[in-house]
Amino acid sequence: MQNTNRKTSTARKNAVATPHVICMVGLPARGKTYIAKKLARYLNWIGINTRVFNVGEYRRQATTAYRNHEFFRPENVDAMALRTAVADAALKDTLDYLDREGDVAIFDATNTTRERRQIIYDTVVVKNQFKCLFLESICDNPQLIETNIIDVKVHSPDYDNMDKEKALSDFLQRIEHYNEVYVPMAEEHESHLSFMKVVNAGEKLIINRHEGNLQSRIVYWLMNIHITPRTIYLTRHGESMNNTVGKIGGDPDLSPKGSQYAAKLSEFINNQNIPGMRVWTSWLKRTIQTAAAIDAPQERWKALNEIDAGSCEELTYEEIADKFPEEFAARDLNKLTYRYPGGESYEDLVARLEPVIMELERQGNVVLIAHQAILRGILAYFMEKPLTELPYINVPLHTLIKITPVAYGCEVEHIKFPVDAVDTHRPRPSSPTHKRLRISSETAYELSDRTAAALSLGEGDTVVKTVGGPQFRLTSRDREVESLHNNIATKIEEK
Repeated sequence: MQNTNRKTSTARKNAVATPHVICMVGLPARGKTYIAKKLARYLNWIGINTRVFNVGEYRRQATTAYRNHEFFRPENVDAMALRTAVADAALKDTLDYLDREGDVAIFDATNTTRERRQIIYDTVVVKNQFKCLFLESICDNPQLIETNIIDVKVHSPDYDNMDKEKALSDFLQRIEHYNEVYVPMAEEHESHLSFMKVVNAGEKLIINRHEGNLQSRIVYWLMNIHITPRTIYLTRHGESMNNTVGKIGGDPDLSPKGSQYAAKLSEFINNQNIPGMRVWTSWLKRTIQTAAAIDAPQERWKALNEIDAGSCEELTYEEIADKFPEEFAARDLNKLTYRYPGGESYEDLVARLEPVIMELERQGNVVLIAHQAILRGILAYFMEKPLTELPYINVPLHTLIKITPVAYGCEVEHIKFPVDAVDTHRPRPSSPTHKRLRISSETAYELSDRTAAALSLGEGDTVVKTVGGPQFRLTSRDREVESLHNNIATKIEEK
C-alpha cells in the first residue's frame, strides 16, 4: 500500500548557492587547525560539503628537509619560494574542489600579511567569483598557547626525531619568525574583506562585512565552541517492552532487564563524581525511567525524542514489510533521505538535533540518555562519519559510550554493562530489498527520496539549480561508500 499523503523532506537543504573559501589567519599555535577541523565537521554534518586544505601538510609532502626554525625565517629566500609555491598549490586544489563538488573549502594557513590576504581575495573573489571569508584566530592567553604547543605542535611530524625540549624551543623560535611579518586584520586597512576574529578560542568574536546565511551559521557555531576539558556520556534507554517484541517507536516502559540496566548505570555514574554534571533525556518514559536514580540536575529535551515513524509506529519490521512493502523497500534503498509516512527521515532528525549539538558544544560534562536514531546522529557528528553511514551506526542497548574531545577529534570508549538485552540493530541490506519484494526500482527510488521530484516547477518552467544537502550532491567519500555497497549488492544478486 502506497501512502500518498507524504510530506516532502526539506530539512537539510543547506548547501550554499555560492561556494565559499574560508581562509584561516593567525600565528602558529593559535588554534587555527583546531577551529578549521571542528568547523568542517559541523558543516559536513549539516549537509554542506566541506574539506580542509592544510598548507603545512602540503609543505611536508613537498620537502622532508625540515631541520629547524631557520626554514621559516623571512630572509630565507629559497625556503620562502618553496613555502609560497606549496601555498599556491594548496589554494589551487582548494578552488578545484569547489569547482568539482565542494560547497566550502577551508584554506588552513597562517596568511599573516595583508599582501598575501589580498592575493587570496583577488584569486578567490575577483577571478573565480567565489565568496571568501577570512577567519583569524587570536590568542593572548599564555596558558592556551602553551597547552596548544605541548599537546599538538611538538608532536608534529616536523619533530618526529627531535627531543621534546629541543622541539619546544625550535617551535617558539618559529613563532617569532612569523611574528616579524604578522599584521592582524583591521577594519581600517581591510574593510573590503569579510572577516571574523576569534579571540582565545571563543571568548570574543569580532565580525566585519557579514555576508549571507552560511556566515551566519558559522557565527552561531563559533559562539558556542570552547576548549575546556569535558566528557560526554551517551547511552540508549534501558531495554523497553517494545524492544522485547521487536516493535519500533511508541512510549513504552522499561522491561525488567531495562530496569536492571538503569540501576547499574545510575550506580556507575553516581560513583564517578563528575564535576558539574548534567543529565539530558528525551520526553519519552523509557529515557526518564533510565535516568531516574542518577544524582544530578536533569533536563528533558523534546529534540531528543526518537525518530517519528509516523504510520509505522509500534509495528515490527515484519509487519511494516507486510502492510507497506513499498515503504519498507524504499527505506532500505536510501535510509538517509527516506521519510516515514506522516513521520520523519534521518535528514529531518539531524536538523532537529542541531540545537542539541550546539548546546553540547557549549556545555561541560553531560550524560545524555536517548534513542538509537538520535544517538546515531550525535555519534556521526563527533566521529565524523559520512552521511551515508549515519543510519547504520551500531548503538547497542545497555552500553555507555564515553566521548572525550581532544585536540583534533574525539576519543570514543564503549562501556558494556553485564545486563543482557535484545539486539535491535538492522545492518545495511546485503541485497536490494525492492527486488526481493518484487517492487519496481522506479517506485522504490521515488519513495526513498521524493524531494527532488517535488521541487520541479510548472510546465515550461526551468529549474536552473537545486540548492540542497546530500540528496542533491553527495561528497566523493559518500559516493565511494555508496558505490561499494551497490557493487556488492549487484554481485550477490548475480549469484
